Amino acid sequence: MGQTQHNFIAGQWVAGTGEVENRNPSDLSDLIGVYAQASGDQLEQALDAAATAQKEWAAYGMERKQAVLNAIGNEMMARAEELGTLLSREEGKPLAEGKGEVYRAGQFFTYYAAECLRQLGENADSVRPNIEVDVRREPVGTVAIISPWNFPTATASWKIAPALCYGNAVIWKPANITPASAVALTEIISRQDIPAGLFNLVMGAGRDVGQRLVESPKINAISFTGSVPVGRGIAMAAVQNFTKIQAEMGSKNALAVMDDADLDLAVSLALGGAFGGSGQKCTASSRLIVHAGVHDAFVEKLVAGAQAMKVGHYLEEGIAMGPVVSEQQLNENLAYADLGKSEGAELACGGVRLDMPHEGYYMSPGVFLNTTNDMRINREEMFAPLTSVIKVGSYDEALATVNDTNFGLTSGIVTKSLARATHFRRNARTGVVTVNLPTAGTDYHVPFGGRGDSSYGPREQGKAAAEFYTTVKTAYIAAGTPE
Repeated sequence: MGQTQHNFIAGQWVAGTGEVENRNPSDLSDLIGVYAQASGDQLEQALDAAATAQKEWAAYGMERKQAVLNAIGNEMMARAEELGTLLSREEGKPLAEGKGEVYRAGQFFTYYAAECLRQLGENADSVRPNIEVDVRREPVGTVAIISPWNFPTATASWKIAPALCYGNAVIWKPANITPASAVALTEIISRQDIPAGLFNLVMGAGRDVGQRLVESPKINAISFTGSVPVGRGIAMAAVQNFTKIQAEMGSKNALAVMDDADLDLAVSLALGGAFGGSGQKCTASSRLIVHAGVHDAFVEKLVAGAQAMKVGHYLEEGIAMGPVVSEQQLNENLAYADLGKSEGAELACGGVRLDMPHEGYYMSPGVFLNTTNDMRINREEMFAPLTSVIKVGSYDEALATVNDTNFGLTSGIVTKSLARATHFRRNARTGVVTVNLPTAGTDYHVPFGGRGDSSYGPREQGKAAAEFYTTVKTAYIAAGTPE
């Protein structure tokens, strides 16, 4: 089956105690590789090596750290086509999306390379005489990073880059379904000027390696992106050791289309937001809340647009959507299509498995009509190329529907009214709000995160990342008096 790809532990590439196959969801006959699974003993070795290496890394000068992060980011951007092709091959997204993801991931590293030089403290006079106060941030220690398969390089990078920037060691457990991208990024990091053991790749099942990792008292902080049930379990495990935690979890994002909206723009935003990445985005537009005044016209254009979307192999020219990532994901998606119909929704198009020239996990983009916000398809995160239209009679009803969810990651409004846009921006109960833009798509230099069941702990990205990856120290210094 070819050479097994190894884990990276304590500065060495090492074999595991088991292995898993990695196949192309666009073409199941394409075996990408075989990937080692780390053992519990190897995880302990990584944890011990990280603790030692972190102290050495923290003592590196700022410019030395900056050079490391710049080198990683610049290589990723220079190799975006090569690494993006690999990413799309194992995850299924169209090639342009894969290359774009790798390039953006490189930008995370170069952004945090610059942040290495911007770690400024604060000083103040004490309320007591002749005492000065110094406030600064220090590394939190060893960080466990548990990243998802839907953005296997980008999400991992926006965690790894700030962790290293602020002087921490990293134990990275990527999703087992996308190991090739993890190995590729690790290979780049492994060649840099870093202490052995500072960065460790431990591949394995979440219930095994992942569980042991989050339960370890040797971990000082855990950054996780994934489902709500897993996030809740990680939080419960972390609290036993009072481990700092940051969790980005589920969503049920809504795009509100008002009666004054540019309909062509609204449909374009809805299609891209709902079906980009095969709907496998935490920022996907899974609820389309449409004003009755434009509902019928919007639906006509939306269904036509969904039916026109080309689904195909990740390398195929002109495709708008690739396969979903796995057989399990496909079966769950098809089950949601059936569930929506059983709840009384009309599946106007799509939502079925497709027969294609290559055997893979293909399905057509589906649009539900005549739905209500209390249906399960509008309450639960489907993570599928399925979206639901909910008709409302007013702006106030639209806003109330947007906010009627246990989640709170992103929301958007399409309107020409400045007053509506401003009110929505201030009153939508989500961590990210967009106006005349898709709900999917965020920048790396500003905070990202949500409310409710979507997020727990400090925000990710931008300067906000310092809240998670550092701890604050306040020092009091007796100034004395000159002789």
